[in-house]
Amino acid sequence: MVAYRIDRHSGVATYVQIVQQTKQALRLGLLRPGDRLPTAREVVEATAINPNTVLKAYRELEREGLVEARRGLGTFVRRSLGATPADDSPLRAGLGAWAAEARAAGLDREDVAALFAAVLDEAFPTPDGPSGHPVHPDHPSSPSSPDSPSNPSSKPALQGGDPS
Repeated sequence: MVAYRIDRHSGVATYVQIVQQTKQALRLGLLRPGDRLPTAREVVEATAINPNTVLKAYRELEREGLVEARRGLGTFVRRSLGATPADDSPLRAGLGAWAAEARAAGLDREDVAALFAAVLDEAFPTPDGPSGHPVHPDHPSSPSSPDSPSNPSSKPALQGGDPS
């Protein structure tokens, strides 16, 4: 079962945090189809949030077709997300080594997240980038361009070494 962690200082709405953490658990295989989510009461007791907030998050997940509410039984996972590699996969090990290298290079969590997001934007371009503008990785005004003012990372990329 998933245990929600609420960061009251993140600026992200509480119900959105629950939705995001549920989706992450689905992607990582921590939740599988048929699994029951914690009841609203269980989440409220663990996190001290309003029960309506939990219900709002669960309704959003239901709207997206990820879970279904069964009257008198609870809320159950309908389908999984993605195909995230298992904990013992070479991809995860490589990413773990990269994260350790980033930490050793003096980057903090936010720096790593910004750098990773920039690399993700380059590797997986979307029709509209984070700013709502089309993403063109080779164009200097692209949101994913290192010279772009919207690039959240001001630190240089890690040098050397194969990340795998």
